[in-house]
This record gives sequence, C-alpha cells and structure tokens, in this order.
Amino acid sequence: MNWLRALALLLMLCGPALAVSPDEVLPDPVLEQRARDISAELRCLVCQNQSIDDSDADLAKDLRVLVRERLMAGDSDEAVRQYVVDRYGEYVLLNPRVGAHTILLWVAAPVLLLGGLLTLAVVSRRRRLVDGGLSAEEQATLDELK
Repeated sequence: MNWLRALALLLMLCGPALAVSPDEVLPDPVLEQRARDISAELRCLVCQNQSIDDSDADLAKDLRVLVRERLMAGDSDEAVRQYVVDRYGEYVLLNPRVGAHTILLWVAAPVLLLGGLLTLAVVSRRRRLVDGGLSAEEQATLDELK
C-alpha cells in the first residue's frame, strides 16, 4: 500500500509544472480558470515558444499579473487579449489570428504541401515513362559494356 502512495506522489510531482506562484492565484476559482485559459494562449516574449502560464521569466509573471488585474477589473476574455496585443503586438499570441496580414501564415503550409505532392507525382510519372524499357539496340550496347 505504501508503494501505491509513493507512486501517486511521484506522478503528481512529474505532472506539468506551471510557473504560476501562489501569490498570483485569484481567490475566485472561475476568474482563476479564465486567467489560466488566457495565459495559455499568450506567448512569453522571453522564452518565445512557451506560454506565459509555463514560463518562469519575470516578464511572463508581469503579464500573468496584468491578465489577472484586467479580469478583476471586469474585462472580458477578449478584451484582456486585445489589451495585451495592443501593448505587445500580435506576436504575443501563440496562435495568430486569421486576417489579411496573417493570411500567408495560414495558407503557405497547405499550398507548399500540395505543390510538393504535385511535383512528386509529376516526377514519378515521368520516371515511369522513361523507365519503360530499353530498345534492342540500347540493350545490346549495355550488354557489351558489362
């Protein structure tokens, strides 16, 4: 039975480590969950590929506190996101918004994938046509070279 408790403790310790310190946690669980959801969508500008919820950087902590302050002031989730974007630019969003200025980000990958598949199909088809076999004269020349 003790080994089961030890295993449970080990699993709890190996879980995802969030950088949110106890002094940042809001007393209202609903507001805290909203803050966590928003923080998971915002990029740490120091770590770059981590959310501010996962980062230990000082700037990430400042942004987490800012998110919680805006929520406590009564802002909606979208208003909080927009406030942070207005201050730091759209780069702060882990998932950029679809718009005229980001359409290339959303379209480039599928277009390149389709272009690559099309190129692969054309090259494969040409190769099959070329590898159709040798004429009798070409085969005789090849046999002489062996």
